[in-house]
Amino acid sequence: MNPIKIITQNHKILAEIDDYNSLIFQRRFNTYGEFQLKINKHKNGTEFLELGNIIYLSNNKAGIIKHKEISVDGGGRGTETIVVKGYTLDHIFSQRITLPPTDLDCDVVQGSGETVIKHYIESNMINPLEKARKVDILRLAPNLNRGKNIKWESSYQNLSKELEKISMGCDLGITVTIDTHGLRWIVDVYEGRNLSVDQKENPPVIFSHDFDNIKAQKYIVSSIGHKNTGYIGGKGEGKQLEIVGKDNAGINRIETFVNASGSRDDLIQKGEQKLKELKQIKTLEGQVSKTGPFTYERDWDLGDIVTIQNKDWGVTMNARIIEVKEVYEASNIGLEVTFGSKVPTLIDKINQQFSQLSSEITK
Repeated sequence: MNPIKIITQNHKILAEIDDYNSLIFQRRFNTYGEFQLKINKHKNGTEFLELGNIIYLSNNKAGIIKHKEISVDGGGRGTETIVVKGYTLDHIFSQRITLPPTDLDCDVVQGSGETVIKHYIESNMINPLEKARKVDILRLAPNLNRGKNIKWESSYQNLSKELEKISMGCDLGITVTIDTHGLRWIVDVYEGRNLSVDQKENPPVIFSHDFDNIKAQKYIVSSIGHKNTGYIGGKGEGKQLEIVGKDNAGINRIETFVNASGSRDDLIQKGEQKLKELKQIKTLEGQVSKTGPFTYERDWDLGDIVTIQNKDWGVTMNARIIEVKEVYEASNIGLEVTFGSKVPTLIDKINQQFSQLSSEITK
């Protein structure tokens, strides 16, 4: 099996384990991932599976243990099992809110998506005004100004949720990698490659039964909660109002109101961002075969745009890889991949409604 290390948050190696029952490690493009490790309690190194320690597969695949269970069934001592769960390192952003500068109601920043993302991490975790908020182990990689230019404002929002919205709007992934030599966690953003058949810069990657590289599949297309036309502005007489998606008409026009303020460009950007959050869902999940012509993490990886086909269903789509679940078991290493849009959970929908309600209350 693929060996894993258990290390401290200061990178001290505590143990190496290669005889666990199973490990599921899920990576996500726009937000943090998660993992679950299952192992017999009496295997070497299990005493170090404690909250706060880190499961380490490689520099860009590591997660902090947040949950632990010990159980035993009727078979007695030999069946004692430990299950630990946790999140990838970028979950640490969920531990902060976005505090505005002193004497200001909001923290406003304009620039590339990368500039905006790194600004909020810098001001709330790496170089905050309040020293107790600083996380000494974090460092920012050099800013290469990736992503489209945006203007963003935030105050008292969960930092992780804000970063997820920014990264989705700018098509950027966020990563935290471990620098074991410098004893640091390096925060950076990245852009996936376009590997679809509609481009000529990179060798295309196609997932199809014809290439024998995809097995079980599930296709979802949904317009539940979808909006395509936004009225953006403040309520009341004389308030400026902008419209995004005005070309949609008739029965196919689905309107929403976005309570916002600012210049015309600000309103349009906020409207486009909201409509992107409320876009039609088109996603395909599948188990990827290792016997196909394309190798994971070499020919394709999380964040890349690829082409997916299922001719029997009449589905051909170019879509970004937004999630990769790696499943390690004694006799098998499997990959489950999600292409396209994230299917919103009930919690996501509640948060969307609460976010809009909160905006209306504070305007």
